[in-house]
Amino acid sequence: MAHQARINTVVESLTRGPRNVVFPQKNGQVQPVSEVFGQNVFTRTEMAKMLPKPVYKTFIQTLKGKSTIDKVTADAIAHAAKVWSIERGATHFTHWFQPLNDSTAEKHDSFLTLKSSFVDGSEVVTAIDTFSGSQLLQSEPDASSFPSGGMRSTFEARGYTVWDTKSPMFIQEGPHGTSVLYIPSVFISYNGEALDEKSVLLRSSEVLERVALEVLNAIEPKDSDSRSELVYTTLGTEQEYFLIDRSLYTLRPDLKITGRTLIGGLPPRHQQLEDHYFGKIPTRVLSAISECELELAKLGVPIKTRHNEVAPAQFEVAPIFEEALLAVDHNLLTMDVLHRVAHRHKLKVLFHEKPFQGVNGSGKHCNWSMSTDKGDNLLDPSSTPETNYRFLIFLVATLKAVLDHGDLLRAGIASASNDHRLGAQEAPPGIISAFLGSQLTEVLDAVEENRPVNYGAAGLEFQHVRVKGTVLDLKVANLPPISRDLTDRNRTSPFAFTGNKFEFRAVGSKQSPSFPMTLLNSAVAKALTEILADLNELKGDKPVASVDEQLQVIRKYIKLTKAVRFEGDNYSDEWVQEAAKRGLANITKSPAAFERLLRKENVDMLKEVGVFSDAELNSRYHILMEKYAKDITIEAQTMITMIIQQVLPAAFEYRRNLAEAASFMKTVGVESSPEVDLLNELTPIVGTLQKDITALKYLMVDLLKVNDIVELANACCEQVLPKMGAIRELADKLERNVADKLWPLPKYTELFLNI
Repeated sequence: MAHQARINTVVESLTRGPRNVVFPQKNGQVQPVSEVFGQNVFTRTEMAKMLPKPVYKTFIQTLKGKSTIDKVTADAIAHAAKVWSIERGATHFTHWFQPLNDSTAEKHDSFLTLKSSFVDGSEVVTAIDTFSGSQLLQSEPDASSFPSGGMRSTFEARGYTVWDTKSPMFIQEGPHGTSVLYIPSVFISYNGEALDEKSVLLRSSEVLERVALEVLNAIEPKDSDSRSELVYTTLGTEQEYFLIDRSLYTLRPDLKITGRTLIGGLPPRHQQLEDHYFGKIPTRVLSAISECELELAKLGVPIKTRHNEVAPAQFEVAPIFEEALLAVDHNLLTMDVLHRVAHRHKLKVLFHEKPFQGVNGSGKHCNWSMSTDKGDNLLDPSSTPETNYRFLIFLVATLKAVLDHGDLLRAGIASASNDHRLGAQEAPPGIISAFLGSQLTEVLDAVEENRPVNYGAAGLEFQHVRVKGTVLDLKVANLPPISRDLTDRNRTSPFAFTGNKFEFRAVGSKQSPSFPMTLLNSAVAKALTEILADLNELKGDKPVASVDEQLQVIRKYIKLTKAVRFEGDNYSDEWVQEAAKRGLANITKSPAAFERLLRKENVDMLKEVGVFSDAELNSRYHILMEKYAKDITIEAQTMITMIIQQVLPAAFEYRRNLAEAASFMKTVGVESSPEVDLLNELTPIVGTLQKDITALKYLMVDLLKVNDIVELANACCEQVLPKMGAIRELADKLERNVADKLWPLPKYTELFLNI
């Protein structure tokens, strides 16, 4: 019986030990991570070893945008990659790309080729391994089978994957000692439209880097040793996720199909004691994460941090910052490796933003900044931010981007799954604002008002500590002085400055960072373009703008961006009212957020900077609307099945048991009111649930006839989700009242603790 399967699985999960993982050894000890790091990556160092110097030089010029790869160079690189990967067990190669579904895609092709020749008039076929430059540069997957938002018809199938030269090739180890050579790629249509996330990210990065360099050239002397020749965006992506026992997961159809529990109530103890966050990592989890870190190290993914998160069974890994283009690839690899390694440990990783109602959900905190080829972080305030005009220019440019296109950033993180998390007292709300902290706020105020910075007014003196500049003296002799950041942290802010970067905290845990980062890059590029125009107008024919001219521009944008700066509690009702006065949009639901993609100001900006065409932007709007409708439709159909096939039968059986018990008590002359009272309590819940699930079933029949995807998405949002919420409440009442031995689904208590 179903409930017996649950009980058996719970027992099995409790007795399962950790998987034994053998780490690489050196001199009888575990090999340092630094010695295995990147061993499965075809790095520039490996390329320099294996390629003729002129070929390698041409490739480096290509990376700098100063040349394109010719046939000779492509063939040489392909041959070197083939030799390198075959030595490591590769039998196939694949163009690895990011279609518009928050996932990755790959099609494997063998190195095997048959070569024909004629000997004495007879054909002789020889098997050889080949990999040409043309095979490296592009491939042709079927473009009609991926989301395109109407840019591709079913009968228009041709699409191309093209090697992204900035992201190094790597091998993924497979079964039986074999491996596959992965070629990071973009995915475009026959007509050149972007059908993926990476193409537009590359475009946005290039335009931002170009205009940022132009701004630097307008404020830095040309003969300066520190003058930059290159600017690039950096990203560090913290990844939150849940881990649960895989055998229990298999008994939850909702988790298997939708990624979240559609029914299920909280146990008496969950996260309210605040003891899971940074607590001891469970042994099975630590074993899985350790193996995952080993695989990621081989792939050159620099995982730095691991820890328990707030909710039970929730964890986080975080990497060292990298160039944003590579960081996105590495985040997607991290998710893939976590999934595969968890499977080996009989665990299931959940990336859904809200797999369990009532406890914290998961985000993907994107820490974003800009750096130069001189190693300078353009968002590093230094010890004197009030006179660091370069920092102030890039700071106010970012604030201007958030002010003008905050609704666009909100659209970039919208999804049916993230809607459950945003604003739920564990994640930022749908109002996009920026947090700077008391010190930087005082710096901007002082610069605007042309006065000295008053650090005391910035709240930098406290009762129990004495602040000396940026050092805290704790008045304990055996404790060292503590360096202090220029800003505190505001976990309620969706876009917070955290020392030398902005942390975009609202991004969902299961989505690719590509789209949100593309929109952010584009908006900042537009703001920098406006600042550059102001600088050029003031400096005229002079090589660089003077300090006074720079200050004039900085003050202008400090005043312009005040509305988007908020230092308080983003969860408070007062902020909702204040944000409305400031003209900041409060977008709580995804369909409304997606509409902002087509707001004229956003469309004009994205087209002006050259990141999206009209067709590409409209396609993404329709893809997002369609995915939202499909997600909720799948959830509703899953809920209907679970209620009818599992929840109601369990309730019916318990009611029958109670009725039989009450009848038996009467026959033996014993008071039966306890059983009757329970029966009377259950009956209206069961009756209402049966009526509501029938209503949902008929509603879904009607909605599946709707052909307009926008109408369907809005109906799912406004009609289906409220009905599902009411049904869940009734089902959770039954879970609390039906005898435990009859309940077929693993409960939160078991899902949280059995790891």
